[in-house]
Amino acid sequence: MYRASDEVDNQEWLADLEAAADRLNLGEEARTRGADLFLSTLPDSDRSKRATMAASLYVATLAAGDRRSQGEVADAVGVSRLSVQQRWKELLERTGLDAPDW
Repeated sequence: MYRASDEVDNQEWLADLEAAADRLNLGEEARTRGADLFLSTLPDSDRSKRATMAASLYVATLAAGDRRSQGEVADAVGVSRLSVQQRWKELLERTGLDAPDW
């Protein structure tokens, strides 16, 4: 869970997340869940925020059934696919979501 001040303090990052969601053509559920995941797992370092944003969006697409590939999400956010690959499972476990059954 996150505080309301986290949302205010990270408006610029949330705008970037929304722009990436637009590029991915995501539905409202994936967008909302992506923002919630990002704010709930917010790293201290600005340097890690973009990768966390990508992992949050990727997990949100899985949870919302609006699935996109790691590469698509990485391209939309502006990080490497490896950044998503290295973070998404930990984020999934940390937030208590179930892993997909593929």
